[in-house]
Amino acid sequence: MRSKVSVIGAGNVGATLVQRLADKGYCDVVMVDIIEGLPQGKGLDMLQTGAITGSDAHVVGTNSYEDTANSDIVIITSGVPRKPGMSRDDLVLTNMNIVKQVTEQVAKYSPKSIIILVANPLDAMTQLALNVSKFPRNRVFGQSGVLDAARLRTFIAQELQVSAEDVYACIMGGHGDTMVAIPRLSTVGGIPLPELLPKEKIDKLVDRAVKGGAEIVALLKTGSAFYAPATATAQMVEAILLDKKKILPCATYLDGEYGIKGTVVGVPAKLGKAGIEKIIEVKLTAEESAALKKSADAVQELVKIMKLG
Repeated sequence: MRSKVSVIGAGNVGATLVQRLADKGYCDVVMVDIIEGLPQGKGLDMLQTGAITGSDAHVVGTNSYEDTANSDIVIITSGVPRKPGMSRDDLVLTNMNIVKQVTEQVAKYSPKSIIILVANPLDAMTQLALNVSKFPRNRVFGQSGVLDAARLRTFIAQELQVSAEDVYACIMGGHGDTMVAIPRLSTVGGIPLPELLPKEKIDKLVDRAVKGGAEIVALLKTGSAFYAPATATAQMVEAILLDKKKILPCATYLDGEYGIKGTVVGVPAKLGKAGIEKIIEVKLTAEESAALKKSADAVQELVKIMKLG
């Protein structure tokens, strides 16, 4: 029996994610959206690709949360995307109402599910979903670091003209301008990045990765990134469903780890069938620790705006 995954939102990120999951064939997928006909049409279209790809995964589109009942994983992509000139933080009040309503429905119909947040501002929305659902922290977390690391890995690979698959980038902190890249813990084929590139070049690549989402928004003009975000989320889903125990950067609620308490922030975590099975604490320098604390403080400022307490 295949696992059941529900994706809330049939926009660019949600629909691309559903197609990625359907192609894999290891889970049935329900796609929910408030627009009548949109998820149904896209779902039927995707279902018909299975005859070509060889996937027997069942894909269904719906406007009803009842169809998501007893999902193993629910991914929340719904929300307003960024437009040129907007920061992720500008979306907080608009998207908090959407995410709150969605999370209530998810908790009602799939009380044992794992929730993955993709809606921005990512870290704040993850903390909101954790607060609303009342789920334990290992079952509510956000996708951000996998995407941010993928961007940096891509830029490093281009610079060195090597396979991006051989590049590991250590990214921590909030999903935004305060994210923290740690070059000394980033490697290419096991070789520390600082041994391959000068600091000035690394700093430029990191800066581009930090601004990676904004660069795409500026180019698209009418939307934001969706192929890489959806693919990053699919990797997290796979790690959970196949119990891969994969170490991936996740936006998770910290309760004293890294000296941070009561805030969602991106850190390395082991993902398996129980969700986040372990938060990996690496030794940081004083400078790195300060940067991570600054990033957590920025997230907390957004949480205060939502008045969750």
